[in-house]
Amino acid sequence: MGKRIRRFAIVCAAGLFLLGGCGGAKETGSGQGNRGGGGQKEKTYKIGVTQIVEHPSLDAARKGFQQALQDKGLSVDYDVQIAQGDQSTNQTIANNFVSDGVDLIFANSTPSAQAALNATKDIPIVFTSVTDPVGAQLVQSMEQPGGNVTGTTDTHPDAIPKTVQFIDKYVQGHRVGMVYNAGEQNSVAQVEQVKKAMEGTDLQIVPASVSTSAEVKQAAESLVGKVDCFYIITDNTVVSALESVIQVANEHDIPLFVGELDSVKRGGFAAYGFDYYDIGYEAGEMAAQILQDGKKPSELPVQYPKKLKLVINKKAAQEMGIKLNPEWDSIAEYIE
Repeated sequence: MGKRIRRFAIVCAAGLFLLGGCGGAKETGSGQGNRGGGGQKEKTYKIGVTQIVEHPSLDAARKGFQQALQDKGLSVDYDVQIAQGDQSTNQTIANNFVSDGVDLIFANSTPSAQAALNATKDIPIVFTSVTDPVGAQLVQSMEQPGGNVTGTTDTHPDAIPKTVQFIDKYVQGHRVGMVYNAGEQNSVAQVEQVKKAMEGTDLQIVPASVSTSAEVKQAAESLVGKVDCFYIITDNTVVSALESVIQVANEHDIPLFVGELDSVKRGGFAAYGFDYYDIGYEAGEMAAQILQDGKKPSELPVQYPKKLKLVINKKAAQEMGIKLNPEWDSIAEYIE
């Protein structure tokens, strides 16, 4: 009897030991930035990423955003959704993020940010690649955003004025062709800025409006013979189909000025711009302050790009029949 009792006790103890080794809930996450002792992991945040279309500038901004959060040591699961230029899909994406209860929405473009704000007044929203946050009714002011939204703008105060000055000084003729989507508030705001910058010059805009990327080439072709150069601003619809404009510009020797540096790399002639990766990174740092430090979006002023430079594409200049001016050597960076 005593032996059986001892044998039963030993079996029970072994069973408890095995159960103890297998017990407890398992925490899952991306693994980025997990720290801490005692086997405990930091919270894994869920961020919904909404982007109106895919093109190099917006993609670079998204990479910068994610890198900033990684550098800050945050563990993040991303749900990246691209609307492919469709406004209905754009709103559905935002609504789904709210239903999913994400910790933060990263809105990469003006339409994306507007849809996110339309979907929630509670979940923090950090935007980038937004040209006119006040005009788009995303924030009350740049200094005091108010509400649940803040971020970084892709408008440097000097970019459009400097581009217009360059065109006025170095381009023969005065007719500037602008292809843009009149349904994008950020594009309308930029066109108005171009008009204002042209005051006091003999330059004039010759517009061609599109609603989808499929219309871009035809719009550009419609301006041939009517313009002396193209100026493509940071319009998401047009930039997503920029190769169509580049083709027209090359075939008809029309200088193509663009609104950001990624478009110069793709074949635009010149731009006063900055790296979208940088403004995405700055937005990521703001998101970290919200998630990690408990800041409210209303406490974080909207940030402008910190760097601006003129970049000229030598190969594009050759394709468009543009002779490089020695005066540009001291004010521009060249790429081949």
